[in-house]
Amino acid sequence: MSEVVIVEHDTETGIARIVLNRPEVLNAVDVGMAQALAAAIEDVAGRKGVRAIVIAATGRAFVAGGDISAFGSDPSSSPDVVNAILDAMHPAILRLRAQDAPVIAAVRAAAAGAGLSLVLAADLVVAEEGTKFVIAYDKIGVSPDCGGTWFLPRKVGAALAAEMMILSRTLDAAEAKAAGIVNFVVPQGELETAVAELAGKVARGATRAFGHFRRLSDAALSTPLADQLEAE
Repeated sequence: MSEVVIVEHDTETGIARIVLNRPEVLNAVDVGMAQALAAAIEDVAGRKGVRAIVIAATGRAFVAGGDISAFGSDPSSSPDVVNAILDAMHPAILRLRAQDAPVIAAVRAAAAGAGLSLVLAADLVVAEEGTKFVIAYDKIGVSPDCGGTWFLPRKVGAALAAEMMILSRTLDAAEAKAAGIVNFVVPQGELETAVAELAGKVARGATRAFGHFRRLSDAALSTPLADQLEAE
């Protein structure tokens, strides 16, 4: 049985890759994947010499959202399953934001639900042309999780966040770039090359300073100016 999350670490370049590996279900998140992803993030975040982290996926799509087969069409009927996923994912998101290395999301085809939240938690996002970004939680009648309600308004603003959450508006790659979710849009077939070049560039940078910048940025919107100046 193949691993549902693969960790690769090039100790020469300092680039670590966390690869989601359930291509048969478009990398939909179930309890096993959530726990494996959390373990992978903890592993990579705790390694010495990691200077860039790439989150990628095998198969046709990045993440198609939660695995409906794990909890049925009504997640409220399977609270233990939902809670097990969140118990793994929520600390993992915090750990990802707390470590220093820049995080790059390599996205193709679709980033939905928890997949979109994972993209939002990255520092830099590279997406193939044709990729779709959608909240999708309204389709199963639950509130967004994995930090989606925290990241999305900060990235795109309250108005567009409301459209995405209430009206389930889908953004294509160009729209997601204009909105502030995506940094770079590349032609289909060029994602791996573009991400490798970007990861190499950031891995040669000041890793600790990048981490400090992220933490300051995360705190900035809820911190008084005087406190922010002191933190800087």
